[in-house]
Amino acid sequence: MNALINAINSQKKLIFANEGRLLKKSFFGLLILALAFQSGEFGNIIRNSMIDAYIQVSVFVGFTLFVFIGLDSLTKFDVKLFLSKTQKIHVPLAAFLGAIPGCGGAIIVVTQYIQGRISFGSFVAVLTATMGDAAFLILAIEPSTGLLIFILGIMVGSVSGYCVDMLHGVDFMLPQSKINVEFEKFKKTFVSNFNIFWILLFIPGFVFGIISAFQIEFKSNIYNNIFILVGSSGAILSIFMWSLNPLSDFQCSTDKSRGYVSRVVDTTNFVTTWVISGFLIFEIFIYFTNIDLKIFFDLWLPFVPLVAILFGFLPGCGPQVVVATFYLNGYIPLSAEIGNAISNDGDALFPAIALAPKAAILATLYSAIPAIVVAYSYFYIFE
Repeated sequence: MNALINAINSQKKLIFANEGRLLKKSFFGLLILALAFQSGEFGNIIRNSMIDAYIQVSVFVGFTLFVFIGLDSLTKFDVKLFLSKTQKIHVPLAAFLGAIPGCGGAIIVVTQYIQGRISFGSFVAVLTATMGDAAFLILAIEPSTGLLIFILGIMVGSVSGYCVDMLHGVDFMLPQSKINVEFEKFKKTFVSNFNIFWILLFIPGFVFGIISAFQIEFKSNIYNNIFILVGSSGAILSIFMWSLNPLSDFQCSTDKSRGYVSRVVDTTNFVTTWVISGFLIFEIFIYFTNIDLKIFFDLWLPFVPLVAILFGFLPGCGPQVVVATFYLNGYIPLSAEIGNAISNDGDALFPAIALAPKAAILATLYSAIPAIVVAYSYFYIFE
């Protein structure tokens, strides 16, 4: 009987199902689109925010994803095999894989920990170094800042991991289960039919984005009309496709069995929706309160990095994209973004919470320590 139970447990699978997800996404997407079609000054503010979010941010995120997911799709590198042959350097390897933009590398490391193949220190290292999909946003808009956070992630993650292993030993909280991470078997979804229209909007949107980035102005009604048409259509289509996509945002960027273009489009739509949400939070708050958020955050500046670190405890990449949007718009300092990048675990926290909740909570709490130290050190030294 015990042998049968062990055999069943050894084949345990973690399946990310879509029950209830589509309804929540549809409601959220419908809410944003309903705001966009409001009349008067309020409606204009919403629509302009959506256009700015798409032209100034989303198209560059899409371009970055085309590069990174393209490299990810082309590579045949077997991370699992590599980890099995490099046990002495698991901690820095875990930190490096976690620091790579997106959540794919981090999820692989987390599943290796769940199967008892790497130490708890390596688990802490990958969660500390991970920034998730918010990294694409930072890289697209401020590549030098993205590189800084990437380097800090590897360094801080490695130091944290080695300290944890020295404190607890390499066998601390080591699971013995055999887990396979699987997804719903979708290679093409309903929204994939709109990929061609998405690309047709993305190309001129990217051109407009470059023109805007170089602050080139054209005093032409035709140019302005096309600019507004592309920006608003791109934003609406991105939200529409995201809200009707049955896949989780977790699967969109990490499931290599799906097509290259679909992975890029779906992940960009997810980031776009959260970037637009961040823009709307600013504008709606200011519209109804007349409070200058920049002055508000400046007034409470010493506490802002701590709040950003606490936001990092939230699972998933959506809240972290909003924090990154706050930083890119100049509302919070770089120290807060660094603290959030170190404390947040991206989508890699989902399988950990599901299958090793105690280890996941403890590792998240451990990641808060270097987040506070590094964020406030940067705050007091440079800001």
